[in-house]
Amino acid sequence: MYDFLIVGAGLYGAVFAHEAKRVGKSVLVIDRRPNIGGNVYTELVEGIHVHKYGAHIFHTNSKRIWNYVNQFAEFNRFTNSPVANYKGELYSLPFNMYTFNKLWGVVTPQEAAAKIEEQKKAAGVTNPKNLEEQAISLVGSDIYEKLIKGYTEKQWGRPCSQLPSFIIRRLPVRLTFDNNYFNALYQGIPMGGYTQMVKNMLDGVEVHLGEDYLQKKAEYDAMAERVVYTGAIDAYFHFKMGPLEYRSVRFETEILDQPNFQGNAAVNYTDAETPWTRIIEHKWFEFGKGPDGQDLPKTVISREYSSEWKPGDEPYYPVNDEKNSALYSAYKELANQETKVIFGGRLGEYRYYDMDQVIASALAMANRLFGE
Repeated sequence: MYDFLIVGAGLYGAVFAHEAKRVGKSVLVIDRRPNIGGNVYTELVEGIHVHKYGAHIFHTNSKRIWNYVNQFAEFNRFTNSPVANYKGELYSLPFNMYTFNKLWGVVTPQEAAAKIEEQKKAAGVTNPKNLEEQAISLVGSDIYEKLIKGYTEKQWGRPCSQLPSFIIRRLPVRLTFDNNYFNALYQGIPMGGYTQMVKNMLDGVEVHLGEDYLQKKAEYDAMAERVVYTGAIDAYFHFKMGPLEYRSVRFETEILDQPNFQGNAAVNYTDAETPWTRIIEHKWFEFGKGPDGQDLPKTVISREYSSEWKPGDEPYYPVNDEKNSALYSAYKELANQETKVIFGGRLGEYRYYDMDQVIASALAMANRLFGE
């Protein structure tokens, strides 16, 4: 018997496993994938740490969480400064004075603010009820049409007028020349890749890969006192009340025989006609250098295509609209009746989590159980 069976070797599972082992608990971690790391998994290709399940940039305002992850990896000083490509025109993201100057020719913050206010009034937006109205309220109609509408509708597969306004509120808007996407005190990429960081978290912990918990649930449940489940909550209950909706992402990854494809880690394609949402060039997360600091002759790019989730796809982004939130509440009621199982993480709690939030959630659960 183990004290804990942890289903999922992603960040939530790895952090919880580390904390349980630290206080003397016996732990078994299983994952249906052939690798640890969940969606932060990175693999070395041509000397480049490729983010196999999409770009992950660690950022947090919590000194406690920053100190915690620095036990397991040294972080570089990468700053996320994406570029928006609208039909060949390039704009700074997040929206800042460089964006406003290129779009409108304005030079001062006062001119930019006046232009946004003028367009907001012209659109008649006073109390934003959806993403479209919220976006126009924040940045005006020009930026909404060029840099938000097409990208967002590709990302979510729904008209902006049908999406909740809170989605766009995460997007920074600055009347400064600051190109740093995240308003975070601490930011970077683990040197050596995320897989090595998770491996360090799981040091000394028994891990079995290629194991599907739901297919052998009774057998696995009999092996542990408690289960920490980080898979999809609706799948755990056999979709008995219907499936929760997610957006999924498909990646087309290429090795290119050239040292530089786009000159930036992330370029978003914001027009509706381009089928992909963005292109990631992985080497720029580590300044174009290999593990030994050498220049690399090749590069690896990934085009991202957003799609509606269907069985067999990887669920990425919960669709936290009214209908799905109500359905999740019903599944949460069932979860609360499970005395042996703890549901955690992005899929177990059906919520969009940044990496630092996943780690904080896992630490909070460990603290509740182990009382430190």
